[in-house]
Amino acid sequence: MINATFLLRYYAGKRLPQLATQNAAAAQEAVLRSLLAMAAGTRFGRDHGFATITTIEEYRRRVPLRRYEDFWAEYWKDSFPRLYDCTWPGLIRYFCVTSGTTTGVTKYIPCSDKMVAANIRAGSDMLVHHLANRPNTRILAGRNLMLGGSTDLKEHTPKVHSGDLSGIAAANVPWWARPRYFPPREIALLPDWEEKIERMARLSLKANITSISGTPSWLLLFFDRVAALKGGTSHRLVDLYPNLELIAHGGVNFAPYRTRFDSWLEGSHAETREAYAASEGFIAMADRGSGEGLRLLVDNGLFLEFVPVDELGTPNPTRHSVAEAELGVNYAVVLSNCAGAWSYIIGDTVKFVSRDPPRVLVTGRTTYSLSAFGEHLIDAEIEESVTAAAQEIGANVTDYSVGPVFPTGPGTRGRHFYIVEFERAVADRGRLERFAARLDKALAETNEDYATHRAGGFGLDPPQVMEIAPGSFAEWMKRRGRLGGQNKVPRIINDATLLANLREFAETAKTL
Repeated sequence: MINATFLLRYYAGKRLPQLATQNAAAAQEAVLRSLLAMAAGTRFGRDHGFATITTIEEYRRRVPLRRYEDFWAEYWKDSFPRLYDCTWPGLIRYFCVTSGTTTGVTKYIPCSDKMVAANIRAGSDMLVHHLANRPNTRILAGRNLMLGGSTDLKEHTPKVHSGDLSGIAAANVPWWARPRYFPPREIALLPDWEEKIERMARLSLKANITSISGTPSWLLLFFDRVAALKGGTSHRLVDLYPNLELIAHGGVNFAPYRTRFDSWLEGSHAETREAYAASEGFIAMADRGSGEGLRLLVDNGLFLEFVPVDELGTPNPTRHSVAEAELGVNYAVVLSNCAGAWSYIIGDTVKFVSRDPPRVLVTGRTTYSLSAFGEHLIDAEIEESVTAAAQEIGANVTDYSVGPVFPTGPGTRGRHFYIVEFERAVADRGRLERFAARLDKALAETNEDYATHRAGGFGLDPPQVMEIAPGSFAEWMKRRGRLGGQNKVPRIINDATLLANLREFAETAKTL
């Protein structure tokens, strides 16, 4: 077997000095020039005069902001599934299938060969940062457990496939990593999530697992199943995977899960490291400690721009580069990538916590704000407040969803309705009332608009909280056909039909 650890050290020896001296602004300008040159002959490149664009300012003037729906209608729909020289040169061989968390509308995100290579490089950088923190690492001496969706890809036409991002990644695992990939292909291909988890959990206890990657909520469910199969009373990863070094996580805010992960990691020498990978590209990753921000990947096929969230939808929104972005401002992420997305609003929001090098915190989604009554709450504010409320009653939240309840008649007020699943059932009305009160207080302390609406009960009634039994959200996701590692429980639900569906289900699963 190839000495992968030697290869990692060799790569890190070159990569770490590059990162230490990197000029983010210059790197981003170079990326944009390269992307424009490669795509100048495409239909999109000709339409927007890529061949004569020489500056970032000129690029912004010629290429307006677009969302997925715009690209689909204007450039992708008529040629799908065979996009050739459309918005990226050559044939697009892969499409990453994703769906709106609240709407369920299927999206097909182009994933070029260049993007596949960029994602592989990003994964290598994750290992480089781990090596920098753990110089004596043995992470490549064992297996990397990937808790993703099915790796089975659908063939649309010869040489063109679609599927989960994890499936595209599995189909393109570099040669040096193939012997270390887990689970085996016959399990990875399973479309049934529950069967896949069961078989993967059993087999993993016989494997030398040194790293694990996945969404926090699904990882915790997986750990519970592995512990049950192991037997005994231990809920420590060191007893399940004694050589585990790294848990790579992403997809949702980690804060509500941190306490539970700390419990699982008791006695283990493994570290957690966050990745910010979207269907449109690998954007950032933790290069320092947890909660210290994610370092943007500025030299890996993505040109990044940042638009103040309040300006989205205005005729001329301000578009900042990494060199122009300010600390503490809530920005919508816009990217141009090596797969044919240009000035593309991906729907995520971030705040910069440092500029040299550029590091961000993911604050939520542009479409996931809760402002049915003018309260202007964002994901991060709700996440932090739910975490504070759970700490108040000494509990851990597994998952939750929140949506607006509108006034039903004269003299009534609106409110927010939370459906919460705890790690262990609270089933105590007094504790649940304390949870709701602390949640309300934390939101008011975090957000002035919310505090104003709650002042004297003038605009909003206190939040209502319903507890559902452990495992209920997984069952609800299963009933919706959304069970699996690539799917996330919708935290903020503004869709009235979806919220009604969840409330109807919750009535049968509530503990009080």
